[in-house]
Amino acid sequence: MIENSRIPKFYSFDVAKRRSIIKELVGLTEEEIKVITSENIPDETMDILSENVIGQAKLPFSVATNFKINGKDYLVPMVIEESSVVAAASYAAKIARKKGGFRAEYTGSIGIGQIQILNVKDFENAKKEIIEHKNEILKIANDTNKILLKLGGGAKDIELRKIRGNYQDYLVLHLIVDTVDAMGANAINTMLETIAPKVEELTKGNVLLRILSNYSIFRMVKVKAVFDKEALGGEKVVDNIIYAYDFAHNDTFRAVTHNKGIMNGIIAVLLATGNDTRAVEAAAHAYAARDGTYRSLTKYEKDENADLVGYLELPLTVGIIGGAINVNPIYKIALKILGVKSAAEFAQVVGAVGLAQNLAALRALATEGIQKGHMKLHAENIAIMVGAKGDEIKKVAERLVQSGKVTYDAATKILSELRSTNNTI
Repeated sequence: MIENSRIPKFYSFDVAKRRSIIKELVGLTEEEIKVITSENIPDETMDILSENVIGQAKLPFSVATNFKINGKDYLVPMVIEESSVVAAASYAAKIARKKGGFRAEYTGSIGIGQIQILNVKDFENAKKEIIEHKNEILKIANDTNKILLKLGGGAKDIELRKIRGNYQDYLVLHLIVDTVDAMGANAINTMLETIAPKVEELTKGNVLLRILSNYSIFRMVKVKAVFDKEALGGEKVVDNIIYAYDFAHNDTFRAVTHNKGIMNGIIAVLLATGNDTRAVEAAAHAYAARDGTYRSLTKYEKDENADLVGYLELPLTVGIIGGAINVNPIYKIALKILGVKSAAEFAQVVGAVGLAQNLAALRALATEGIQKGHMKLHAENIAIMVGAKGDEIKKVAERLVQSGKVTYDAATKILSELRSTNNTI
């Protein structure tokens, strides 16, 4: 466990120096360093993770600093290609530290499995039969996963719903499962497949779909942080951030982009750790539209000191064991850097990153605009695109930003002039 995630000027060091700092802080081995610095993950490992594999796609593996969550410091691994996301998260976490960091809670790793039952003649009797045999059904489900049961998880309850469809009405059984520290998709789906014959027998209907739901409303993460008004730029900035939030809460066009920024941070952490980004994304957006209008996932208000108070709440299905996490060594290293001991702790970190990301974006929008922060990193990308190498990259980028024209043509001209000048020296 690290003592302090505050690493001043971490961004200013070269890659090798940053790697060395993280290695010392979290105790990475030389082998682990090789894994994250080279392309030596065997093809055989990649072939287990997907089909028709021909190679590996690479994205930057970064570490966000400054995070303090529930009194504990974290270095947060993030995998993302979008410029400034990691810097923004680290910046917001630094501001949050002044008022004690983030406070977070997680309602637990409770998943939902669904069974769709067709051709039910007597819905009330079918429900009665399921309820009377609930314990028997739960036992059948739990017999499929003794390890999960031993860890305190397993199938816990059953819920029944009648769904009015366009072609017929369906009886839907929800199997409520505690998956402990795993995401749990395979465990839940296996349970559903196993109990399906018994469900058919009891309902006198025909079971069709047997699949988990990614709308994980029993796996909620809730995060809160106080952001110091002076660190944000003053009370006017606090007010502007609240107005920006209010815009997102009441306008779907803005809310989609607002929430996309939240997911920038969340998805980056999930990618680094081998979690299911698509499941989390789908659930988050469904939750944002739960009242019939798509709204902001965050909320902001001002406290008695005129500091900004931010909140984030969303369903979050995550795990630290099982699936791809057990196969890809990158994911294991990411979790080692993070140092979490449970899925609940991990979910709290992920939620804090989402709130930090949103706050940083709103502050930029409410002050100098989003492009200023993006421009330097974008300029470096353009410099690389036109063929700049080594020290040329920063020199071309700096001149692009100074000129206010961060374009391919401008970068080509600057690089040509730079090389021409160097050749005449």
